[in-house]
Amino acid sequence: MKKIFLLLTLAVGLNVTANAQDKSVSFGVKAGVAFPNMTISTMGVSASAGAKTTFYVGAVADFKVSNIFSVQPGLTYMSKGTKSSSQTFSDENIKIEVESSSINVSYLELPVNAIGNFELGTGKFFIGAGPYVAYALNGNTKEGSVKEDIKFGSGSDDMKRMDFGLNFLTGYQLNNGLNIHAGYGLGLNNLGNENGSGFDAKIKNKVFSVGLGFMF
Repeated sequence: MKKIFLLLTLAVGLNVTANAQDKSVSFGVKAGVAFPNMTISTMGVSASAGAKTTFYVGAVADFKVSNIFSVQPGLTYMSKGTKSSSQTFSDENIKIEVESSSINVSYLELPVNAIGNFELGTGKFFIGAGPYVAYALNGNTKEGSVKEDIKFGSGSDDMKRMDFGLNFLTGYQLNNGLNIHAGYGLGLNNLGNENGSGFDAKIKNKVFSVGLGFMF
């Protein structure tokens, strides 16, 4: 909650500065629901586990280049990861029960998107894309009732701390600044580390999100 409060405070402060200095720059806040997942591949086989339901909150700046085009960097706090439900595998001779499990990682993400804006009705339709970099603040894995912190780093640690990828977003903004938006983040960095066992798994983030925002 402290991180969320700081992000919102930063957004308000930046907005005051923008109003006082440059009308071609506007600032806003956003929040919504995210449905993250992870793609895990090893030995030529790739699979996705189940999507989680998490949240995100952040601040954005919009630098107007023309009536149609703008550049929009931002700062977002988002929880990512994946989950699997409990399952039972059995045949005539053996029965295996697998407990529910999840991977949970909190990121501070910096996207920079190129936005196309098109007047429509009482507002505008917008669509955009761009790169992002993200820093893992903390994370854990959970299997049944057993919870363990993720060790970030390189080499034999559990997962790499830095991530990067591409953002895609679209939405509609009313003339009063209120907007509804949806986005998709495609992680390009392999977050897995070689642990020396020969089991080389590639792990990548992906997340769909939908939410509300307000531009001041």
